[in-house]
Amino acid sequence: MSARSATMSVSLPALTPALNFAPELLLRAQGVKVAFFDIDGVLTDGGLYMSEHGETLKRFNTLDGHGLKLLQKAGITPAVITGRDSLALRARLKALGVAHAHFGTEDKRPAAEITLKELGLDWSQVAAMGDDWPDLPVMRRAAFSCAPANAHAELKALAHHVTAETGGHGAARAFCDLLLVASGRYAALLQAYAE
Repeated sequence: MSARSATMSVSLPALTPALNFAPELLLRAQGVKVAFFDIDGVLTDGGLYMSEHGETLKRFNTLDGHGLKLLQKAGITPAVITGRDSLALRARLKALGVAHAHFGTEDKRPAAEITLKELGLDWSQVAAMGDDWPDLPVMRRAAFSCAPANAHAELKALAHHVTAETGGHGAARAFCDLLLVASGRYAALLQAYAE
């Protein structure tokens, strides 16, 4: 047997997930089928970069994006409700496969209810992540709510969980990871990537 074929047949041990969450958080997040995300301050750092021509630029974190893709693999639908709209934002969400998005709306509860109706779900199956007052109506109704570390104090007080990470710097990924662990799919997804 050649050295090359010997290395190809090596059996690797299963990975043991490094993440741990409090049991009460996991219980609260079980049964989630849709996760609503705000954009500014959650999937971005909340800053608005303005060009001299008035074009708004946003910075997205690839860890957060991969988290949204993992949710989809686990059967949890990521959805976006944001007060802003831009071609760059739409392109990013399209690249991530996010099919349910509401743009340019400050009244987020009706937008969430439209998505719930389309998916045949109810509030008991909802998780939500937001950082400021316009996110309150969705987060208050969600079975599980989360805020990034940079969220307004009222959102952090309301949320079931506040991430150590800030918006645009891994907070959404931390939220996704928690939902994946609660769904029971995290370890299998991790192992599939490690093979």
